Amino acid sequence: MRRETRTDGDQRGEGRGASRLVERASHFLTLTKPSITGLVLITTAAGFVTASTAGVDPLLLLHALVGTALLSGGTNAFNQILEREHDARMARTRSRPLPAGELGVIEASAFAGALVLGGTGYLLAAVNGLTALLGFLTAASYVLVYTPMKRVSSLSALVGSVPGALPILGGWTAARGTLDAGGWVLFGVVFLWQLPHLLGLEWLCREEYREAGFRVLAAEDASGRRSSARSVGYTLALLPVSLLPLPLGLAGNAYAAVAAGLGLLYVGSAARFALRLDEDGARGVFLVSLLYLPMLLAVLVLNGSALEVVGPAATELARSVVGGLLPPA
Repeated sequence: MRRETRTDGDQRGEGRGASRLVERASHFLTLTKPSITGLVLITTAAGFVTASTAGVDPLLLLHALVGTALLSGGTNAFNQILEREHDARMARTRSRPLPAGELGVIEASAFAGALVLGGTGYLLAAVNGLTALLGFLTAASYVLVYTPMKRVSSLSALVGSVPGALPILGGWTAARGTLDAGGWVLFGVVFLWQLPHLLGLEWLCREEYREAGFRVLAAEDASGRRSSARSVGYTLALLPVSLLPLPLGLAGNAYAAVAAGLGLLYVGSAARFALRLDEDGARGVFLVSLLYLPMLLAVLVLNGSALEVVGPAATELARSVVGGLLPPA
């Protein structure tokens, strides 16, 4: 009987140990910001597929995504390490592993460093040197420039949009091994897309940012006039840049139609924010931004093939509907 009791105790101890191990693994996973890493992988894949005009190499794409995932996860972990004290002051971030005391700084730093170095080395060995360099520059600029700059200047959004846009360029170089005009156009699209996205989010959370000590524009823009005006400017700039894949031969007319429609929707949401100057307007910009990029990249990845078939039929259907609504001549 004693032996059975001792065995049951051992099993309970093993169960608690396994549960604790899973819990710690989840904390380390949280450090990588899976949602942001997922978006980074989407943009990387879009850059790779768009650049692969002669056909996609699935194995090379997989290697590019693995290396990029490691780098992105390590970068996000370093960001949380540096901002742990500020995160502790905001309701939406104080439950993260470091401010909550679930992980220590030393173990988190070792984890982040291993991911960044491992990701860089992986890209260098399995993809190419240029992509590895871009990946490392993305991590370095995000951690060493953008992260500390958020505490000293509202220009941090502009600076942070550079490492935010580099992954799609890395996807391009992973496929081609060169920096071409098409890759820079994709970089420009993601760069300009991020700015209204960030401005809308920051204005929604402006009080928390101010209390946490972040010098983002929204923390200094109580009225919302500057944030909304810049959102309008950036969305207007994005509209022509998003159409450049057409003259470069990366997409067809159907893509241009979708890009124009999404661009006008983004501009409209920013204009609405400028007119309303309230949280509903800022939330509209943020929500449209979440719709804009995935849809644009999905259409771009199709590279006009399926869309060129569907596009004329959709156009004809639209003409028929409009014609039915108009009175006869």
